Amino acid sequence: MSAQTEVSAKKVTVPQIRGHKVGASGKLPLTMVTAYDAPSARIVDRAGAEMILIGDSLAMVVLGYKDTLSVTVDDIAYHTQAVRRADPLALVIADLPWMSYHVSTAETVQNGAKLIRAGAEAVKLEGGAKRVPMIEALVDSEIPVQGHIGLTPQSIRVMGGFLVQGKTEAAAEILLSDAKKLQDAGCFSIVLEGVPAIVAKLVTEALNIPTIGIGAGPNTDGQVLVFHDLLGYGFSRVPKFVRKYAEIGEIAVQAVTSFVSDVRGGTFPSETEGYQDTTGELAKWSERKLDNVTAHPYLVG
Repeated sequence: MSAQTEVSAKKVTVPQIRGHKVGASGKLPLTMVTAYDAPSARIVDRAGAEMILIGDSLAMVVLGYKDTLSVTVDDIAYHTQAVRRADPLALVIADLPWMSYHVSTAETVQNGAKLIRAGAEAVKLEGGAKRVPMIEALVDSEIPVQGHIGLTPQSIRVMGGFLVQGKTEAAAEILLSDAKKLQDAGCFSIVLEGVPAIVAKLVTEALNIPTIGIGAGPNTDGQVLVFHDLLGYGFSRVPKFVRKYAEIGEIAVQAVTSFVSDVRGGTFPSETEGYQDTTGELAKWSERKLDNVTAHPYLVG
């Protein structure tokens, strides 16, 4: 069963997620979905997901950028505040965006603290062994950290695009080594994105903390998808690993199209879709005003 149902719908915590390995005691896989505002957070939370991620995917699916590199710490903090206003039971995790943890450990901790103050209960950052000093500094400052390796969207300029990682033995070895180093540095879980399923399975089995897969096959300790992708809420092409569970975007277009048509056709609003003069007082007032206009024709036109 999920972490939420295991604790009778109580608040999900970092220690719960850290100890949630699917192979232990028959636990079911964890679920994580992105959310960027109070309404989407309520939807994800009511669905029972254990984690809500205010992802830097915000840049693409909400703010309209071509990639994640333009989103800022202030952007993530603003949307984290909105998510926390929904008061979700799910653990709230906020992405540290590009260049917010690349310069120094001091700056990393300051940016992490900003997201925690905005309402995040943990932060996520991308990268392998070279991020260990940043992770250790965050953990030492009592800020829980979720790692993210494999296809790391903030590195697409170096990778040459959104490309599958760990496709060779040498690359898989580095991925495995990075995962172990992130665990040793204090990460409570690790996202594995865009890696062959066999590699994700091996990494998952080698770790004592849970792995959350996205485009990493079925053998991780959990799965994450972007809210807009799984709902078919956007109109861009989604990766092959995304399963659309609805086509909300098309439904929304149809609804708004009907509204536009009804307004232009004079069928919206109807008499019942408004507030009426139940006492007759306003009708008399209106007649007096009209009489006044008739008595002073220069006021017309």
